[in-house]
Amino acid sequence: MIGRFLSELRGRRIVGVRTKEGKVLVPPLEYDPATGEPVTGEFVEVGPAGTVTTWAFVPEPGAGHPLDRPFAWALIKLDGADTALVHAVDAGDPKRLRAGMRVWPVWNDHPTGQITDISCFVPEVTDIVANVRTEYRLQAGGALRVFLEGIERGVFLGGRCDTCAKVYVPYRLTCPECGNAIPETLELPDTGTITTFAINNLPDPRAPEVPFVSAYILLDGSDIPVIALIGDVPAHEVRQGMRVRAVWVPEPERTASMANIRWFAPTGEPDVEQP
Repeated sequence: MIGRFLSELRGRRIVGVRTKEGKVLVPPLEYDPATGEPVTGEFVEVGPAGTVTTWAFVPEPGAGHPLDRPFAWALIKLDGADTALVHAVDAGDPKRLRAGMRVWPVWNDHPTGQITDISCFVPEVTDIVANVRTEYRLQAGGALRVFLEGIERGVFLGGRCDTCAKVYVPYRLTCPECGNAIPETLELPDTGTITTFAINNLPDPRAPEVPFVSAYILLDGSDIPVIALIGDVPAHEVRQGMRVRAVWVPEPERTASMANIRWFAPTGEPDVEQP
């Protein structure tokens, strides 16, 4: 049994033997330690990875130890085995060791058919820390580019579908309802009506204060609302149907970005009755 086990190690394979009850013993034994019955003689390849069941750390290795640096003796239950194999685990820091840790074998460069053909086991790699950085430059294209160019000029651009007559903002190339092309842009006013809103109590660098309000605003002449912040009014006074107007940043500061709109503020007009 041990001869077969060591011969397989030379080929960088780990095997166990199956008992009559179907369990796999690693290292292989001639008799089942639980029943005393002879094993079947069926060899089963296991591992090579396994799970640490228990361990003892060796902070100062001696001359006869397998490693010349701190390591741990561990019971390792290899995948597919029902018993644990004792071997060294090179974990470096004892804080890394724990029951249930996954480990893989490190094979000796020159196997000779001995247990030392496995130099040690090492923790499974679960993450990699790389000192790299990726920078992205996003550029709007198509309909979004057209819309943002309008925002840079202080104008909301939408589009009217020739088939269903609905007006969409931001501008888009096709109607989402009937699928027809929207060939031309339509300039919309920067006033609208709050259709629904939410009061937020977590800080946001874009918000004028905390709590602040984010709302869906139906711009005059459009059929789909846009979402924006509400400012220049206490949060508890915001309501559905409130008339609002966009507050733009100064023209020299504008770019092709929605950041050109600080928020929407009340116009003072009477509320619009909601359906």
